[in-house]
Amino acid sequence: MSQTPWAEWIGRTETRTDTLSPTPVQALEATFGRSPPDLPAGTECPALWSWLYFLPLAPMGEIGEDGHPRRGGFLPPIDLPRRMWAGSRCTIHGPLRIGDELRRTSTLVQITQKTGSAGPLVFVTLRHEVSAAGRPALVEEQDIVFMQIPDRWQPPAPTPLPPCAWQETVRADPVFLFRISALTFNGHRIHYDRTYAMEVEHYPGLVVHGPAQALLMFDAARRRHPDRTPARFSFRGVRPLFDFDEVRVCGAPRADGGLDLYTANGDGAVGMQATLAWAP
Repeated sequence: MSQTPWAEWIGRTETRTDTLSPTPVQALEATFGRSPPDLPAGTECPALWSWLYFLPLAPMGEIGEDGHPRRGGFLPPIDLPRRMWAGSRCTIHGPLRIGDELRRTSTLVQITQKTGSAGPLVFVTLRHEVSAAGRPALVEEQDIVFMQIPDRWQPPAPTPLPPCAWQETVRADPVFLFRISALTFNGHRIHYDRTYAMEVEHYPGLVVHGPAQALLMFDAARRRHPDRTPARFSFRGVRPLFDFDEVRVCGAPRADGGLDLYTANGDGAVGMQATLAWAP
């Protein structure tokens, strides 16, 4: 494939606005197994919770077979059927506050073609700049990967979970996955439509969302260090996790004072890995 047909998409931008209403934050708390708190105006929320806003409101007539909006608008019409959020690198400038007016400017900064064991890969990198009430809140570089759907499921070689200082178990069952999809208005059918996930995309079960795993790791780190403020957070997918897995969230301190974070299945195979750095 040639990059030429997509060159015109590089540099494209779009801006969305939203209001930080309390209900999505309360719904995420409930989905994480906690009683939803009262959230009066001005209550601080983590900057990553901006993922609950700026939702992709494509009309049903503009949805593809996989449940995602069809490509060719902001994202280029890459003719590879499987699309995944591969990872992100986030710089956190400040919290969100309930009632804030939010603004996100997204820029398509790079398109990279590679070839892997499963065939051609195309990586699209987006830069999201989020402000809350006019204050910088988050800058994120997000990598989206497009690839072929294999004829059968061939799991990547497992990456063993390193020694960790702590771990938590999460019940990532179909109800959990449905709630995450609903909260983020993510129509990708691999997360809730078992027939599609297994018969079309050839997964062995329902797939646990990558951003859900990232939020679980970030949330666990914040709960264990309530007196510290996250400054940088990066993550990347290593191996899919499924609804039948015993999903674990694990962490270990780094020599630089930050944290290495992981999700893993019951066999100790890493699903996602992340690093978190604290503000001074």
